[in-house]
Amino acid sequence: MTPLHRDIAACTICEPHLADGVRPVVQFSDTARLLIIGQAPGSKVHASGIPWDDDSGGRLREWTGLTKDQFYDPAKVALVPMGFCYPGKASGGDKPPRKECAPQWHDRVIETLPKDRLTLLVGTYAQAYYLPQTRKLSLTERVRRYEEFLPDVLPLPHPAWRSRIWMGGNPWFEADVLPVLRKRIGNLLN
Repeated sequence: MTPLHRDIAACTICEPHLADGVRPVVQFSDTARLLIIGQAPGSKVHASGIPWDDDSGGRLREWTGLTKDQFYDPAKVALVPMGFCYPGKASGGDKPPRKECAPQWHDRVIETLPKDRLTLLVGTYAQAYYLPQTRKLSLTERVRRYEEFLPDVLPLPHPAWRSRIWMGGNPWFEADVLPVLRKRIGNLLN
């Protein structure tokens, strides 16, 4: 464990706002060439301490073509949410990620990663933060225009259960985006 990992694990910056307590969940190393920036851990991830340890994670692994072993290998994959701790429940889902985490930690984590990497921006929170020039676009439009952000960045919808409905209305995602995503990841990690 590096000093940065220890600092993140000890973080309590948003503790007063978290009914379920702090439990920062993140994975990275100085060799990870795939960076996945999501939103925030859900309740299952908060309980296990393992990033993407839920149905959304299974769907994301399916989209990327990564095995569980590959996905959870910090030497290959960095898993960095916008908010490192579970934000709690809201009506209709979880609360948004806490806004303190990204400005506090992201630059420090990203500085440790190789420059030659692919960053997946999963969901609207990551896309709004890292692609501010696209804020007027819908998530669907950002994902549809994925080629504009390659070779370094690829926006994706969040793989929550609702994504199945979204994918049904946007068949181009499976036909066009996922093959490019899998090929890019395969080239990067092999």
